[in-house]
Amino acid sequence: MPRRDDIKKILLIGSGPIVIGQACEFDYSGTQACKALREEGYEVVLVNSNPATIMTDPATADATYIEPLTWQMVEKVIAKERPDALLPTLGGQTGLNVAMDLDANGVLEKYGVEMIAANAKVIAKAEEREQFKQAMDKIGLGVCKGFTVRTLEDARKALAEVGLPAVVRPSFTMGGSGSAIAYNKDDFDSLVQNGLDQSPVTEVLIEESIIGWKEYEMEVMRDRDDNVVIICAIENFDPMGVHTGDSITVAPAQTLSDKEYQRMRDASLAVIREIGVETGGSNIQFAIEPGTGRMIVIEMNPRVSRSSALASKATGFPIAKIAAKLAVGYRLWELPNDITQKTKACFEPTIDYVVTKMPRFAFEKFPEADATLTTQMKSVGETMSIGRTFQESFQKALRGLEVGAFGFGSDPKDLWGTEDQPSRDDIRAKLSTPGSERIFYIRYAFKDGMTAAEIHKLTNIDPWFLDHLQQLIETEDNLRAIGKLDAIDADTMRDAKRRGFSDRQIATITSKNESQVRAKRLEMGIRPVYKSVDTCAAEFEAFTPYYYSTYETETEAPAKGDKKRVVILGGGPNRIGQGIEFDYCCCHASFALQDMGIESIMVNSNPETVSTDYDTSDILFFEPLTIEDVLNICDAMQPDGVIVQFGGQTPLNLARGLEQAGVPIIGTSVDTIDTAEDRELFSSLIDELGLRQPPSGIARNMDEARVEAKRIGYPALVRPSFVLGGRAMEICYDHSQFARYVAEAFIVADGQPVLIDRFLEDATEVDVDAISDGNDCVIMGIMEHIEEAGVHSGDSACCIPPFSLTQPVLAEIRDATRKLAARLNVVGLMNIQFAVKMEGNQPTLYILEVNPRASRTVPFVAKATGVPVANIATKVMAGQTLKELNVTEEPIPRHVSIKESVLPFRKFAGVDIVLGPEMRSTGEVMGVSELFSIAFAKSQLAAGTVLPESGKIFLSLSANHKESAESLGKSLIDLGFELLATEGTAVRLEASGIAVTRVKKLSEGHPNLIDYLKNDDVQLILNTPSGKGARTDEGKIRAAGVQHGVPCITTLAAAEAAVRAMVAMRETPMEVESLQRRYAQNV
Repeated sequence: MPRRDDIKKILLIGSGPIVIGQACEFDYSGTQACKALREEGYEVVLVNSNPATIMTDPATADATYIEPLTWQMVEKVIAKERPDALLPTLGGQTGLNVAMDLDANGVLEKYGVEMIAANAKVIAKAEEREQFKQAMDKIGLGVCKGFTVRTLEDARKALAEVGLPAVVRPSFTMGGSGSAIAYNKDDFDSLVQNGLDQSPVTEVLIEESIIGWKEYEMEVMRDRDDNVVIICAIENFDPMGVHTGDSITVAPAQTLSDKEYQRMRDASLAVIREIGVETGGSNIQFAIEPGTGRMIVIEMNPRVSRSSALASKATGFPIAKIAAKLAVGYRLWELPNDITQKTKACFEPTIDYVVTKMPRFAFEKFPEADATLTTQMKSVGETMSIGRTFQESFQKALRGLEVGAFGFGSDPKDLWGTEDQPSRDDIRAKLSTPGSERIFYIRYAFKDGMTAAEIHKLTNIDPWFLDHLQQLIETEDNLRAIGKLDAIDADTMRDAKRRGFSDRQIATITSKNESQVRAKRLEMGIRPVYKSVDTCAAEFEAFTPYYYSTYETETEAPAKGDKKRVVILGGGPNRIGQGIEFDYCCCHASFALQDMGIESIMVNSNPETVSTDYDTSDILFFEPLTIEDVLNICDAMQPDGVIVQFGGQTPLNLARGLEQAGVPIIGTSVDTIDTAEDRELFSSLIDELGLRQPPSGIARNMDEARVEAKRIGYPALVRPSFVLGGRAMEICYDHSQFARYVAEAFIVADGQPVLIDRFLEDATEVDVDAISDGNDCVIMGIMEHIEEAGVHSGDSACCIPPFSLTQPVLAEIRDATRKLAARLNVVGLMNIQFAVKMEGNQPTLYILEVNPRASRTVPFVAKATGVPVANIATKVMAGQTLKELNVTEEPIPRHVSIKESVLPFRKFAGVDIVLGPEMRSTGEVMGVSELFSIAFAKSQLAAGTVLPESGKIFLSLSANHKESAESLGKSLIDLGFELLATEGTAVRLEASGIAVTRVKKLSEGHPNLIDYLKNDDVQLILNTPSGKGARTDEGKIRAAGVQHGVPCITTLAAAEAAVRAMVAMRETPMEVESLQRRYAQNV
């Protein structure tokens, strides 16, 4: 059956901003689908609110709408574009929920749009717990004993049947949001209440607990003729009770007997058929009771899921691409396998290696959060590694995680043998509660003499895995016994390398440095070889150059031809402060090199992204980003250049080491990058150019810090050097705060000095992105921040073009940017942060910092202006000039684009949500309109801050903002809202004759704001902080607001913008427009 011809235009819904539980795997699957459908000749319309992705690039779809993902906004797109079909299964839970809303509100019927791949009935059957259970009963598969409830009263009845501990899971949420395990009745009541609030359909499932069982996932594909293939079986290292997204996972499954695997395979086929997912990928989760072998189905995702990206990268089978083609009528046997070109997509992949995925957490950003791993997902990213054995793959994954570990112990992070060595009690405690450090404590347990059986009893981790970890420790003990590097023979060295030991670990064990171990290893002739990922265990030749390293004899890596080769180093696992924006830049670098006829080589370890797709670059190495691994690749590939400026901090940390080893780094030099990071050098350079920066100092110990603080004065900004995303950055207003924060900064800085700056209060921050080719410098975008200085630029909303800066200030900014680019000799991208502060009645321009590399604002600037910024920068780094590329003037767009940040506080109950100088957002959205106010309203809507149309608004402003209270209060009353306030703000409002209802402070008893929240009687909270932290009254109010789903605005500037937006929304309806049409107007 060839493809359907009755469909011409297809609408895809993206997954919105990156949040915990739904990250850039869906950028990857959406991008794949767009490519697949367009090569079949369909017209593709894409709606997504996230500007940081490749998916929302104007080149990916025919019409790209960066608009909020609500059914009302998507209806406007449908009305304008009139698509024939909607493909809902590639945008994660968000895309699925929007499609269900469109169906429920009759939009699809009204415009005659057909849902393809899975219809609303099928989705409901898989997603609604009760329907799913009945379906499983029908085909004779076990499920957890459980009951669906809509009230607390029913939940208590269900508890009597299920017993404690019980699992509470809300329906239709993603990443397990709101789901948790109740061990006693009090917890149970509060978890159920919270679950009902979080579920969009107010429905919660109460289930028996199956904690400690083994957990597996199957990735399945089905076509219209009912051909079904299993792409991959994935096994969780951590037992049930830890969300799969937070568990270490291994593919193929390692501990299933053949019989068990067949049973699970048969069950998977039965499930996909019964649920009726007509075409495309699905993901089915199973649990097995280790003692009895009882197997139950946990759940099924009737869509391409988070693990589909992992399964695609692990096997080389492009799930999303094939799913999109099946949706338009192809059959599996008609589609060729891209990798072999001989076999068809109906061949199940077989793999002759082991893949390990490790989650990356960000608990250091949320010190008040509960860091226990449970059924609700908390990780912010992941790394994947490929090796010939579990041991090799496991140790490679640990070093790919970039948390300071270089494998399983024997590295700078290792506490064993130091004064911080954990005691037996510490070890037992860390093993019995799952946490992000548990894996390292398994090693300490073995080191402390515990047996595998004792460890199994505390962790329920399968004995097979524990046995392999024990073998790693035996290898390590053997190396320690030899003790000297010169005494290690070739066989021992090769055995250690095959088990995944890094040069750094061997160096630590033998008290040498990494380069000495590398030299010794090369002298012995021990180098890695590169094997290809070929979907067929080497039965057919592979045509896609997708490689991993291992220590064997035969290499499959391609020899160098006549073409020049350039290596691009990616950003590794996502984390807060370094996310998909950098992956976007790496992909663009690859596309640009291919345009120039240069062979592009990608090195990255993140399975969620487009950069690790086998058809993004000419050659892909799926390897950890460490000096050792990158140098090994450079030895084998002999590149003509390496790009380190696009992957965030990760490749920059390797730049100096690579340069010293003789690797050619192109673009801005390593010296320039270091000059910009080095405070003393940079200060003298600013003075030389006659520019200004806030008074600043640098301290290597507490005494120096005190001297500097006296000279600089308060408020002061304290931060460690060489860290990412403003980690441990704080604003200090007095001596006691200063002493506390500086002590914390020294701990984080880990031997590096601490930086102290004068903090410019009430200044406006401005971000500038520019490209320089060494002679000319062209500005790409000037972004004005909406929040005042002091909020990390990654967390602040910002606007292109600037909305309040005067022409003389903009001219000064442009001039300073050109001077800096010329003096630093930048070749490629650069980002500068300025602050504009009113001094007297004159605006004064200060320079806060300069980054001569790609910054996280690049994709936003590209989408706002229509200029492919990263692409141009790559061509400049590869030797072209801006004049040759015809890039000579700053693009000024005709419309306003506003970027807003999305924060993960919903996942961390009780954490105060005040924004500060440390970055905590996981993703971003963008609102576009001709008017600033409507663009801001769209950005808020897209970020989930729904600005109310009527109801009650709570106002509580800190003492220094009380003047603004009157104007804000007046505007809100004029809009017809009722105001609530605590005493301080109320007195001021009443004095100006503004009606307000007084609410008690939390310490004064009831009725206080939390009572109003519980009664759904507040629609918006405007609260500017006077103190920071979750212990303060305000902190509790803001945290409670988040948990009750009430939007909270915590800065005055954002509050004023919100009021402008609410006024504008009454007068002007929101319109939608595609990027392609907007850019056409700019010309």
